[in-house]
Amino acid sequence: MRKYSLVAELLAADGYQFERPDHALQTALERAHDPGYVQAVLTSSLDAKAARRVGFDMTPAIAARTRASVGGTMLAAERALEAGRAINLAGGSHHADDQGGAGFCVVNDVAVAAFSLLDRGLAQKIAVIDLDVHHGDGTALIFADEPRVFTASLHCKENWPRTKPPSDLDISLRRGTGDACYLKAAEKLVSETLSQAQPDLVFYNAGVDPHVDDRLGLLDLSDDGLKARDTLVVQACLEASVPLVGVLGGGYSKDARLVARRHTFLVKAMQAGL
Repeated sequence: MRKYSLVAELLAADGYQFERPDHALQTALERAHDPGYVQAVLTSSLDAKAARRVGFDMTPAIAARTRASVGGTMLAAERALEAGRAINLAGGSHHADDQGGAGFCVVNDVAVAAFSLLDRGLAQKIAVIDLDVHHGDGTALIFADEPRVFTASLHCKENWPRTKPPSDLDISLRRGTGDACYLKAAEKLVSETLSQAQPDLVFYNAGVDPHVDDRLGLLDLSDDGLKARDTLVVQACLEASVPLVGVLGGGYSKDARLVARRHTFLVKAMQAGL
């Protein structure tokens, strides 16, 4: 959890300024999730089984953080439509599905934001490019029957979750995959997603857990590999004139400051493309 404040500290030291989002409304959360689950999260009354699936008990502080994180992705989506690209310095909770949370993900912020844009007519076709090391199972399930959202996931085959419901496009990599093979696969996934989906907007889950030093990753990307990956996504969207929304996704090393620094790579890649 500490990485989030550290990312902000590192970027503030480099002169970046931030916009504070409003907390997402309960009705917005219910657009992507079961209303009973949402109510239990917001009232800290989630039952023990559901809490175990998420990975921790619900508290008022967790509920507030969740609503702020989702609000951040919603705001970043609006800003991306205005300016071409924007980042939420949180988000990427892709294991939460329509029935509830899982894998330390309480609410699927990208799903909530995507539905908000579609419902208001601000986008007609949305693509989700998920390069977190773990499969975007919750996102795939939420949008399984939604033709206006194209989901794509590049992930480690041997990693969690064991059951990986199909996205519109999935590429799985073997444990230990390094920079060269990973970047080739990422280029293929991004190119095919933009070609097939023809999106008005892309959400990019830029999890840094494919890094070789990540405790939960199982892949072998270097810092340079992560930088090249983020640049690849930014440049592809820029060349296709598609607005891009970044969310942080996962990152799980013992040194939280190193994880935070890796998350800043996306910010720098977006700035370089301006």
